[in-house]
Amino acid sequence: MREMAGRPGTWSGLSLRVGQFVFAAASVCATASALGFAAYTAFCYLIASMGLQALWSLGLACLDCYALKFKKDLHSAVLVSLFVVGDWVTAILSFAAACSAAGVVVLFDKDIYACKRDHLLPCGKFELATTFAFFLGHVVPHLPL
Repeated sequence: MREMAGRPGTWSGLSLRVGQFVFAAASVCATASALGFAAYTAFCYLIASMGLQALWSLGLACLDCYALKFKKDLHSAVLVSLFVVGDWVTAILSFAAACSAAGVVVLFDKDIYACKRDHLLPCGKFELATTFAFFLGHVVPHLPL
């Protein structure tokens, strides 16, 4: 099998999963700390999707730690297929949630100017949560490991 960065059971795979977990958890924390986020479906979806991503990444990080500690090989066809399908599903859900949240942020900030009119609307926290969600999908997998 070709040696690739980020494959299961390696240090680069562990760092990838930890990075994914950190950005997903940061997105959940930023969204949950915004008062009134539950009134907007896009941000509820963002929390659900990032929560699922955080759990998936944490689980795989623990599996990577186990494989590294006990020198186990995680490159069987069944395991790799499970990782690929799980990553594919969580990536699509995370990207969809980030895009929907970004659409609402742009609507509030640039289209209807709700952020300028209503100073109680936590636009900054919504923007931060959306940024973390996009970092999860676009920065972390492409880090040079």
